[in-house]
Amino acid sequence: MKKICFIGLGKMGSALLKGIIDSSIYRPEDIIAADIVVNNSEKNNNFYGIETSRDNFYAASRAEIVLLAVKPQVMDEVMEDIKGKLKNKLIISIAAGISIEYLKENLPGCKIIRVMPNTPALVKAGISAISAGTDAVQRDIEMVKRLFTAVGEVIEVKENLLDAVTGLSGSGPAYIYMAIEALSDGGVLMGLPRKVADKLAAQMVFGAAKMALETGKHTGELKNMVTSPGGTTIRAVEELEKNGLRSSLITAVRAAAERSEELKGK
Repeated sequence: MKKICFIGLGKMGSALLKGIIDSSIYRPEDIIAADIVVNNSEKNNNFYGIETSRDNFYAASRAEIVLLAVKPQVMDEVMEDIKGKLKNKLIISIAAGISIEYLKENLPGCKIIRVMPNTPALVKAGISAISAGTDAVQRDIEMVKRLFTAVGEVIEVKENLLDAVTGLSGSGPAYIYMAIEALSDGGVLMGLPRKVADKLAAQMVFGAAKMALETGKHTGELKNMVTSPGGTTIRAVEELEKNGLRSSLITAVRAAAERSEELKGK
């Protein structure tokens, strides 16, 4: 019997699959996956030699753990394929907004754990927040933590905070990519070649984040380390404040979190 099944092999599902195999948590022969875009294959070399199928029920029925790596908009269809046939299995969902209660209603008899990862999992630098249903035991939680540690950091939160997590770290990479693009544009405006500006902007964001994580200092204190009296940085900070950088980011997080809440609408 297969030990783990992936339903959905998009960017996030594939990133998790690669991380789990690279970390030797599972061997390819212990994994099966289903997706409408794959071929039925006992050993699909396009997906690290795992077995693949286009049949959700076939794949899920052969595993003890089923990871639902699909968009919220198609979750009902997937659950309809597998519902009522997976009693006592551990179901892991990474779909934004779909509550544990709703998953339990549609997948009776299963243990449910929700996870909100983010796309830096593709380079094993993600952050995933997990929340367990009441039927999941500590052994299940530790297994999920182990799986997602393969692609980054893991924290455990109460389910009522997962919408906020979605708005911050789940959707957040998009905000930062927009910031990097804009910073690079600023560099180009001031005469830098595009490749140089891109490199400077991206590495600067990486380094600033690394300092925040590793020094443990408040980000306001780290900002003050750069802003000398009457200098270039404080002039730039004045412009950012004038143009509402902080309020824009705060409202972006709120908007994404509210949209995650709307997706529950079931």
